Formats: sequence, structure tokens, C-alpha cells
Amino acid sequence: MTTRKPIAVGTNDSAQSRAAVLWAARRAENAGLPLVILHVVDDRWVAEPYPFIGVLEEAGDKLLESASVRVRESFPTTTITTRLLTGSVGGSLAKYSGKASMMVVGSGTFHLGGSLADRALQVAASSKVPVAVVGTQDLDGRAGVVVGVDGSKESTQAVAFAAAEADREGEELTVLYAISAPDPVTDAGLTPGSLAEFMVEEERVVLSETVAGLRENYPDLVVHQVLDTDRGPVDALVDAAAGARTLVVGSRGRGGIKRLLLGSTAHGVLKHLPCPTIITRVESAKNKN
Repeated sequence: MTTRKPIAVGTNDSAQSRAAVLWAARRAENAGLPLVILHVVDDRWVAEPYPFIGVLEEAGDKLLESASVRVRESFPTTTITTRLLTGSVGGSLAKYSGKASMMVVGSGTFHLGGSLADRALQVAASSKVPVAVVGTQDLDGRAGVVVGVDGSKESTQAVAFAAAEADREGEELTVLYAISAPDPVTDAGLTPGSLAEFMVEEERVVLSETVAGLRENYPDLVVHQVLDTDRGPVDALVDAAAGARTLVVGSRGRGGIKRLLLGSTAHGVLKHLPCPTIITRVESAKNKN
């Protein structure tokens, strides 16, 4: 019998990480999966002359116990375990992700060592599984799943993930493609006046091809196709997801350099997090379960 991998969530007991723990616990309960709550003792405190590692480990154990007690009060049927890790925060969580089905972090969980998004970006860039980044937004009254696309393999798989998400949650799906079409006024004399219209129609075909097959796989799923030619992808996605329950983006997009593990769109969205955002991973035939 194959054991389904748990959902793992990192915490340091900040407001954002507490929200992430509850979001992960609710997802684990709905999916019938176990939950693992993680805390990382930064290994900068292990080296001399810092004699604080024992104190930090004890504090970490207490933090994890408090987190698990809070979760059990709201989700008594969920199997919950805790793990105290030692090492770099981003690296430790990314490494642990190989044991999980999803890694969840708070948007401001890792304040030390960089901006609020930097450590979440590290985890999202290096994780072996999808990463959900959760902020402190009130989720009451929100509806819908939004996914960003650009015609790449990464975004096509993000659409498949988002469609399954929306169908499971009984939500509508918005598939958004933001492009920058040339301005026929500023381009006057350099390109045909119909170039912008031609490009928009070409990209509309890309959008249609990206959602092809969703109706067959999810006949009851309401899908909205949005082609935004006025703004860049980050602004368009942040605005579209302002009232959504979930935003889904691929780890990289079309034109991305393979050595860059996280695309500029995902990077920008995480720095302006509109709602719980899931960064999907590219799946190859050999690593699909």
C-alpha cells in the first residue's frame, strides 16, 4: 500500500506563518493527507562564538508544540507531526520538500536575511513539489481560482493544476494571459498598422490552445479566458486575483533562462501577494507518481 505524502508547512510563529499553518491544515484535512509542521533553526547560530543553539532548539520545540496544539483544536481528525530542522531556512525547507506533496510557507515567514519574499522565493525556486505562499489576507467572501499562462509548458501544467484545484473546490477558473502588444501609433512608419491586431489574435489562439481539453476533463467547470493587452503579467495577475481564493503560476515561463529557477512573473507576484499563491513545478514523465 502506497502512503500518500503529507503537506508540509514551515513556521516561525509570525502572523503570516500562523496563517500558513492553518491554510495547510485545512488543505490537508480536505485532501485526507497528514500534516507536517516544520521549524528551522538557522545554522548561523551553530558556529562559534554563538552558544545559543541549545536554547534555540528548545524554543523551536516549544513553538512546534504550540502550533500543533492550535491545529488539533480546529482539525482534530488530521494526523499532525512536527519536525525541527537545522540549516539555512530556505535550503532546509526546499530539501525537505522531497518528502511532501506540497510545501507551504508564510509570505513573511523568513524575515531574517532578506526581504519578506526572499526566503519564500528560495523555497519556491528550489522545491521539488508545488509551493503555496500564504499571507494574512482575510479569505472570507473570496471566490475563484486564477491562473497565469503564456503558452509555455510550465504554464500549461499550471493550468492543469489550477483546473483540478477549482473543480475540487467548486470554484470558477479564470485563465489569464497578459501580453504587451505593440502600439500602432508609436510604431507608425516602422510596422504595419495592423500588427497589434494580428499579434492579439495570434495570442488569443495560444490562450485557447492552453485551455483545450479542460471541458472534456472537467465538464462542470466554469472557465473564463482573459487576454489582457494593457498591462504586464504581474500587474494583471495581482489585480485579477485580488478577490480570488487562490492564484496559480508556473515556476518559469516562456523565454525564461533555464538556470533561473523562478521566473520574473512568479517573483513579482510573490512580492505583491494578492491571495494564497501556488507555484507549480514542471513534471516530467520520470518523476510523475
